[in-house]
Amino acid sequence: MFDQEQQIIEAKIRGFCAQNEIPLAELKWSPIPFSGEWGISTSFFAAAALEARAGKKIQVPQRAQEIAEQIKVQIGSVDGISRVEAVKGYLNLYFETSEYARRVVDEVLASGADFGRGASKNERVMVEYAQPNTHHSFHIGHARNTILGEALARLVQFAGFDTIRASYPGDIGLGVITILWAYDKFYKGQEPQGIHERGQWLLKIYVEATALLEPKENETPAEKSRREAYDAERREMYRKWDAGDKYVRDLWLKTREWSLEELRDILRILNVKMDVWFFESDADEPAKEIVDELIARGIADDERPQGGAVIVKIDEKLGLTKEKYRTNILLRSDGTTLYLTKDLALAKQKFEQYHVDRSIYVVDVRQSMHLQQAFAILKLWGFPQADKCYHLGYGFVSLPEGAMSARRGRVVLFKDVLDEAIRRVLAVESEKGPDVPEEDRKKIAEQIGLGALVYSMLAVDNSRDIVFDINEALSFDGRTGPYIQNAYVRANSILKKASAPPANMPPATFDYELDSHEVQLIELISRFPDTVQQAANEYRPLVMASYAYDLANAFHSFYHAVPVLQTDNENVRAARLRLVAVAKQTIANALRLLDIQAPEVM
Repeated sequence: MFDQEQQIIEAKIRGFCAQNEIPLAELKWSPIPFSGEWGISTSFFAAAALEARAGKKIQVPQRAQEIAEQIKVQIGSVDGISRVEAVKGYLNLYFETSEYARRVVDEVLASGADFGRGASKNERVMVEYAQPNTHHSFHIGHARNTILGEALARLVQFAGFDTIRASYPGDIGLGVITILWAYDKFYKGQEPQGIHERGQWLLKIYVEATALLEPKENETPAEKSRREAYDAERREMYRKWDAGDKYVRDLWLKTREWSLEELRDILRILNVKMDVWFFESDADEPAKEIVDELIARGIADDERPQGGAVIVKIDEKLGLTKEKYRTNILLRSDGTTLYLTKDLALAKQKFEQYHVDRSIYVVDVRQSMHLQQAFAILKLWGFPQADKCYHLGYGFVSLPEGAMSARRGRVVLFKDVLDEAIRRVLAVESEKGPDVPEEDRKKIAEQIGLGALVYSMLAVDNSRDIVFDINEALSFDGRTGPYIQNAYVRANSILKKASAPPANMPPATFDYELDSHEVQLIELISRFPDTVQQAANEYRPLVMASYAYDLANAFHSFYHAVPVLQTDNENVRAARLRLVAVAKQTIANALRLLDIQAPEVM
């Protein structure tokens, strides 16, 4: 908000330090909490420490204060800055309260949906997410992955990074072949109608096949023989797939498309638009070529002639004395690849074909060691971007009644949860607004139901597990999506009653004694750009989710305590209407970054 003034002061600081041979570290400014006036602060402890390391006999705290005092004198008076003080090694700049409030409000009104957008970083980031295995159905755990990845992609992009959204569905492997085998053996030619019905049917087949292939207690010789025969058939089908058998490949592609149709429809519902689709199967052959190179360079050991596999002794190759990454298999004895092998090929394609500077893998915490091993092998390989790969892990989603398991058929499908959420909200909306057209009520219910589901996945730190409770998620009170959406609706209602669209608002000054609720609202709005940068740089959508709740909570408090339309003073009324408009805009911007819609009415 005071960029020009800050640049003038920084130039004076640099000039003074250069003239006096003071080794200036990077200037980092932080806001000063409101205590009658707003301000920003920077310290000179780093500069003093640099002098101490250079051999000067000084006490760092005292020297930092001395530098701050000297710079205070050098700065003198600057338009827009009410006063400057040097305290305990810090330089504090304060602004006129009315001027600060006016600038915050004017900037939001001028920027609109772009308020908080960061300058271009000249760096390309790929976020990989929304990647369930095919031949299954999309459940609530997959939803956490997709929602977390989309929120992160939106934050990174809004912060100023060139962003590519990528999906890497696991479309091959023994689990996929298991479903393919069971379908071919027991359900050949059958095909349910409906996008979501087909995906759910494949999940049902997987559960049935798993039951047939797993050993049972007190298994009879006949049962064991049948199970082993089934397993041999399944593995033979995998061998045929690997050899490019036309019948198996055609069946695989046909059934894979059923899953992908369901996934694409769910991404449509979530307003997720992928830029790149990678498939595990496409990485299979390139992965084998990489293995050949790793063997040739002595990074991998080929033990297949002795009936073994191709392995990498990562710790040994890195010269580590304590076990960290262990030994990993890159090719089985039969020459087939593993997830790890294909992740090497995927990384190569990401960086070489799409020229990304950083790659963020949104993958559950169970894969932490797997990905660390992949990154370590990339480093051994000499891959230049190995250090630019980052794993954003996330915890499990369970239900109040217990954990989910696809193998056991104990999963809660995303579509079922969403439909139930919409049904519940629609019932409430029908009672609250019987005069609202049914089509409008349905749209509002979809916005609220989906917002509740999305926010429940983002309001918990990604490293923690979630126990998903639909009753809590749909609450209009507390840390929920509907609570934040309702703040937007209340702001919209005030502006509608005032017939004051932001574009036609009269100018106003804030040269009156601000209510504490106004102060809190202005302060939170001013923090939005920095919050965007923090959430993007830390890869933590929770930062924005928490901010959105705090902002909504501040607006609800303002709404109940501060008269806007009822104020007699025209300037105060105009100023507060402008504040309502910028609160509405900032809430909308925060919700959009969380992939949550802002309904006009509730």
